[in-house]
Amino acid sequence: MAAEGAWVARWLGEIDARLRDFAVKTKGRELRIDMDRITAMDTAGAMVLQRTMSACDSRTKKSGFDGVRSAHASLLGQALEHLAPCETEPQRRNAFVLMLERLGRGASDAYFAALEVLAFIGRVWVTIANLIAHPRRFRLTSVFHHMEETGLDAVPIVGLISFLIGAVVAFMGARVLAQFGAEVFTVELIGISVLREFGVLLAAIMIAGRSGSAFTAQIGSMKNREEIDALRTLGLDPMEVLVAPRILALMVMLPALTFHADILGMFGGALVARLALEVSPGQFLNRTQEIIVLSNFWVGMIKAPFFAFIIGVIGCFQGLQVEGSAESVGQRTTLSVVQSIFAVIVLDAFFAMFFLVIDY
Repeated sequence: MAAEGAWVARWLGEIDARLRDFAVKTKGRELRIDMDRITAMDTAGAMVLQRTMSACDSRTKKSGFDGVRSAHASLLGQALEHLAPCETEPQRRNAFVLMLERLGRGASDAYFAALEVLAFIGRVWVTIANLIAHPRRFRLTSVFHHMEETGLDAVPIVGLISFLIGAVVAFMGARVLAQFGAEVFTVELIGISVLREFGVLLAAIMIAGRSGSAFTAQIGSMKNREEIDALRTLGLDPMEVLVAPRILALMVMLPALTFHADILGMFGGALVARLALEVSPGQFLNRTQEIIVLSNFWVGMIKAPFFAFIIGVIGCFQGLQVEGSAESVGQRTTLSVVQSIFAVIVLDAFFAMFFLVIDY
């Protein structure tokens, strides 16, 4: 590198940006700066030259200055002694402004993330439509494998949670209704709450935490190992191989798990009714058949495929967003669980309002 002309503070502002870029490019390399044609130099010029030199590999004797005049050498020495950047106190900003800034950035990120999820949902539907149009490309073995993982393996935990929730609802309902002499309506409380809401909601939340996170971790790990790129190299579509089988398996098994949760929840409520209210199982069933209309059961079953679809979509989407590290896998898995549960609850609220409007 050859330096020439006047290296004084007045003119350095015009070339400072280019010098910084040059310093970045020469970082770790050997560098010689020829100063023979420098006509004038002050401490600012000396500081800039020493800053540029410090970015190179100064451990070797090949790096240094050539053609240095005695006056310039003293300036370079003084600049080298004070080359360390000055410690400045961080700028203090208003806490309320920082809160608003963070809130706005979060809202913007949520908006663009929602757009990406909507685009991914469109890709999923296009993939499913292509599989329907070309059945030979449908991976039935993969679907059955994921049905076992997401459905059959989740039967014990979903059943246990539903049984306990049914028992708790029955016990608390009996205690509260007894204050009004209406404990006989505990059967209606159990039937409506379990069949209409708790059965499908608990099953969906358990699957979001269990299977949705597993989808993200599995696909994210495959992306880190570049297996997804390998699939594309082989001419295979990751949407058909990885995403569609998982979502379809979940859409089949969550209604079955919902039915299982309904049965166990009703059983837990019947057990508490027998112990706390002395209502026999026969009386419990008869009153359930007389009072609880079948629409309550179908409301829960209708919700299940929609919940399964959104859980599968979010789990697979977050898995495909993983970027090259184990930390990213953990972050995306956490996001998958949180977003899935949030989406399930929002969707459940939408269904509640919808069925209320149509009086179903």
